[in-house]
Amino acid sequence: MRAPLPTPLVTVEVADTLRRGVPAVLVAFPGDPVRFGPGAERVDDLDVAEVSGKAGATSRPGRTWVVGVGEGSAGDWRKAGASLVRALHGDAEKAGGTTFDVLLPGDVTADAVAAFTLGAAVGGYRFKVTGEEPPKRVKSLRLVTDPAFAEVVRKANTLAAATSLSRDLANTPSNVKDPSWLAAAAARAARGVPGLQVDIRDEKWLAEQGFGGVLAVGGGSSRPPRFIELTWPGTEAGQPHLVLVGKGITFDTGGISIKPADGMHLMRTDMSGGAAVVAALIGIARQSLPVRVTGLVPAAENHVSGSAYRPGDVITQYGGITTEVTNTDAEGRLVLADALAYAVHNLNPDVVVDVATLTGAMKVSLGVRTGGFFATDDALASRVTRAGTAAGESWWRMPLLEDLAEDVQSDIADVRQCPPGPGGITAALFLREFVGKIPWAHLDIAGPARSDKVYDEVVAGATGFAARTLIELAETCTQPSADTIG
Repeated sequence: MRAPLPTPLVTVEVADTLRRGVPAVLVAFPGDPVRFGPGAERVDDLDVAEVSGKAGATSRPGRTWVVGVGEGSAGDWRKAGASLVRALHGDAEKAGGTTFDVLLPGDVTADAVAAFTLGAAVGGYRFKVTGEEPPKRVKSLRLVTDPAFAEVVRKANTLAAATSLSRDLANTPSNVKDPSWLAAAAARAARGVPGLQVDIRDEKWLAEQGFGGVLAVGGGSSRPPRFIELTWPGTEAGQPHLVLVGKGITFDTGGISIKPADGMHLMRTDMSGGAAVVAALIGIARQSLPVRVTGLVPAAENHVSGSAYRPGDVITQYGGITTEVTNTDAEGRLVLADALAYAVHNLNPDVVVDVATLTGAMKVSLGVRTGGFFATDDALASRVTRAGTAAGESWWRMPLLEDLAEDVQSDIADVRQCPPGPGGITAALFLREFVGKIPWAHLDIAGPARSDKVYDEVVAGATGFAARTLIELAETCTQPSADTIG
């Protein structure tokens, strides 16, 4: 059995000329079927009747491939890159070529190049645990365009690598993936990144420090919890400190409040938030962004046994707040609460952002292609939205309704885990109890973290959603802005 980690991605680079004897790809727009750039005189003539400019439409009228980019939006370019690579993968399996030159239009923009690169790199992603040799795949694309776009392509490849790593971690089966495995995988992925530090704490440390939420959730499993801390110190002193917290539930049975059998196999991806944080820290460090970033991943397996925690229990979270447990299948907020409190008490953050596959209610509210988020600060909310747009990930801000805040309080503890009311909102209100006055955003990715079909640059399985947004969000902390957080 072979687990393909890391999954190889298509390499995308910039070149200024077409190569003789290498298959070429042209870009098509609706109503203007093939827009040629420099060097087009060396490309075979095309029968334009066989060419569609629809975004993602691919064809090969002769030796030359054509891909449509629709009206040319960033989403169109991402879809075009992904569709092209999928078509070329299929051709490669029939003994086709593994490297291609893509002739971009002379007036192509940096945003279009970035989007096409991202789509091409991640759109052909394939995760399969198998004893067979993998099929022949496309290995590289050379974008024939202005060499000045090389830096744009480099960054897009970094974002693609983050998406792919996040997918790999979430897709790994849970007979392989437990908290210890996830911690080791994070350390292994960070090993070749200069300046990025990884600290892994075991269940003894968690008990000594009082991580009551993580220990309760992980108490029913024979595979004990871990706490993963990744630190990127930035490039100089005095830079803002962003803390990212990701839910790392490596499998979720629901505990004593056990889930239905249908769909439980998908719970291997219940650590998608933690995967996004690990991948984002690596992407941030690889770009040497001038911002201090800490990533925290409380990792546990929520299982059923005689040592599992129960509805009605009262647990003491890190920092001393007590929580009344009402549903053991709402375990994510318990481990996040510990990590959020740890960040506030120990790390002196300027901003805290958590990300988690937290509530089915958010999936009902926004569907499976849009993440919901809550924020205590309007400037931070604006930054999250802009970061998502730059990353090609869709977000919708949800309200922290104060008329529901009182319901978080418990009769027998300080707070209760699952207040009545709209589940996504009450979960966010619970988490808010652990962040104090620090600007905070909560990203609920229960919908878009998984997909059951291929669309745009997304493939079936774990999507890697949020990893790119977190990297772009860190980058906004390095830029002057009219928004002032706090």
